[in-house]
Amino acid sequence: MCEQLEQNFTGKTVQDRIRECLEYGIKNKETNNDNISTIQYNVVDVFSGAGGLSRGFMDAGFNVVLGVDFDDAALKTFQENHGHADIMKLDLFDHNNIEKIVDYLNDKKIDLDVLVGGPPCQGFSLAGKREEFDKRNVLYSAMVKVAQRLKPKIVVLENVPGMLTLYNGVGAQRVREDFEDIGYELAEPQILYAPEYGVPQIRKRVFFVMKLKEEIKGTFEYPEPEFTEAQFVTTEQAISDLPSLVGTENYLLNQLWDYKEQALSTYQEIMRKDSKIIHNHIPTKHADETVRLISLVPEGKNYKALPLKELEKRKFKYNEALTRYHSKKPSRTIDTGHRTHFHYKYNRIPTVRENARLQSFPDDFIFYGNKQEQYRQVGNAVPPLLGKAVAKKVKELLDNEKK
Repeated sequence: MCEQLEQNFTGKTVQDRIRECLEYGIKNKETNNDNISTIQYNVVDVFSGAGGLSRGFMDAGFNVVLGVDFDDAALKTFQENHGHADIMKLDLFDHNNIEKIVDYLNDKKIDLDVLVGGPPCQGFSLAGKREEFDKRNVLYSAMVKVAQRLKPKIVVLENVPGMLTLYNGVGAQRVREDFEDIGYELAEPQILYAPEYGVPQIRKRVFFVMKLKEEIKGTFEYPEPEFTEAQFVTTEQAISDLPSLVGTENYLLNQLWDYKEQALSTYQEIMRKDSKIIHNHIPTKHADETVRLISLVPEGKNYKALPLKELEKRKFKYNEALTRYHSKKPSRTIDTGHRTHFHYKYNRIPTVRENARLQSFPDDFIFYGNKQEQYRQVGNAVPPLLGKAVAKKVKELLDNEKK
């Protein structure tokens, strides 16, 4: 029982996990909802993190039943933001843990339709002979083995674009071969550009979509771009309605904010649609010197725009140091909180909520854990709107099979 508590609940102590278990049971009893759906397609998300990809599938009408990760804070975030989905804390370096996923779905009598995930890319970073015992292979191989055991109709794997060119394309070829060996056919992988799907951020991700040949006869088509460059949602259109935090000296983690302004763009209206209050909008206390330096950087520029006398005083380690976003363009790629990117107007880094907006997480999607964990969850996620665009095409393919 203690082992099951550790897998499915995220408290730091046994007592915390027991309390969460009781609260979950009471909530489930009151709503009388089950995560088994006879209408929607069922989704499992491995290497889920906070669940940006599966949130996109959920928003496209899929039934997300389970998120699997090894990060307590990310799993808490996943569970609180994916309806009645369950979570499992599993170390997928140990492939024996895959059976726990299989047992869970069997016990719940859930037929898995779609497996999604973004395994860490170390498993692809190998040229030459692939050895089963090489630990760098194990995490990626776990996703292949989950698919082999559960035979979902569709597998969606996302990763960094470099996957296509790394070691002359060995990583992408490996994905093709490994999934073909277990009965899947790979649609030609494609890099999707987030601003073309309504995400106010310069971000590219590569998607591999595999269909189970014995189940799916149709062909998967990637989503066509929905926005031209002239229509891209800008940083200002994404976050200008959020409180400025100017003069704020409260750095407590769980403070809440009211919406002090009306939504100033269609994008903001969409982000605020199901939220009455602002979470995760916590300022960061910067050193006075940092504030002074960033105040000298025009929007859209970085440390290279500092006066020469400032550049002569110090060396900057990162190419993107002191990067200030441009209000009239999408933001730069959201990182995991390394304090290199700054608000287009204010002399501070964006808050977790501002980064979440730039990643297309709606305001009712609340992040848990300490502030560093929250930044990491946002930065590592697939933008939900990008996930939704892929999900709609997956749904279209599955629906066509039923006609």
